[in-house]
Amino acid sequence: MHPAKSVIYFTTATGAGYGLFVWLAYLALQGLLPADKLHAFVFLAAGFGLVITGLLSSTGHLGHPERAWRAMSQWRSSWLSREGLMAILTFIPLSIFAIMWFFMGQSAGPAARIAAIGAVMAMITVFTTSMIYASLKTIPAWHNIWTKFGYLTLSLMSGGLLALALSGVFGMETAFHALIMPVLVLLVLGLSVKYLYWEHIKTAKTSTIESATGLGRFGKVTLAARPHSEDNYLLKEMGYRIARKHARKIRSLAAAFGFVLPLILLVAAMLYLEGTGRAIALCLAFILCMIGLVFERWLFFAEAKHAVTLYYGEQAV
Repeated sequence: MHPAKSVIYFTTATGAGYGLFVWLAYLALQGLLPADKLHAFVFLAAGFGLVITGLLSSTGHLGHPERAWRAMSQWRSSWLSREGLMAILTFIPLSIFAIMWFFMGQSAGPAARIAAIGAVMAMITVFTTSMIYASLKTIPAWHNIWTKFGYLTLSLMSGGLLALALSGVFGMETAFHALIMPVLVLLVLGLSVKYLYWEHIKTAKTSTIESATGLGRFGKVTLAARPHSEDNYLLKEMGYRIARKHARKIRSLAAAFGFVLPLILLVAAMLYLEGTGRAIALCLAFILCMIGLVFERWLFFAEAKHAVTLYYGEQAV
């Protein structure tokens, strides 16, 4: 599939934003969120900023962005509609929590419980995003359980890194100690999920030109003539090609920036650094992670091939 910049930003930004709200709820339930306006403004601006700009970016891939609202009418059958509906509904508890925290100075008690509801809905929204891709049987690289695990794990991981970075900037020691171990575990888990996903798409070939045409019983099928004399929309959008050697390099970059380097920085922040040094390490870990996730998400789209490409010369998808 063609890796559109708008969709790459949408999936990485909203994932980190929703993940941040999950960790805000986690801290609020433990009474670790300061109730002052400055903390509230920065944390909420980061979370809402990522979610809103990501959602707006997603409309850039549409032919008529002004008609995006109509997609929600198909929620009974479309995961895209369900995602849009959940994104809007999730704003309700998150906005109530934001009002209680910023304007009323409440970050615990009822505010924390509302934040927890918003966190659950945020993860459901991320799940609906993953299902937009995982539900497509015609794209085997996406139609597997690792797609769903990947979206959920990477959302919690990137959101946790952002929460750690902000806690480091504000010198929130108790919040740092509450977050550091879960985020370290998520970094290891995230890398494991991506490795299993990459291994799956490398070995699982569910459709071939023989099975697609039903002519496999007669032997190997070859293309006598292309359906079109030049590239068309289907090939440009659904038959994007990437060389295997380039895919390996990008996987290495995604693993290094997205998981390994942030893991090293977090261990250093936990064992060796304090104060400003720790804050810099945590912020750098988040920045590197987001760079790595851009590589990962670009590859997620670039390596996925639609079954329709079998009729244009592909031997397997």
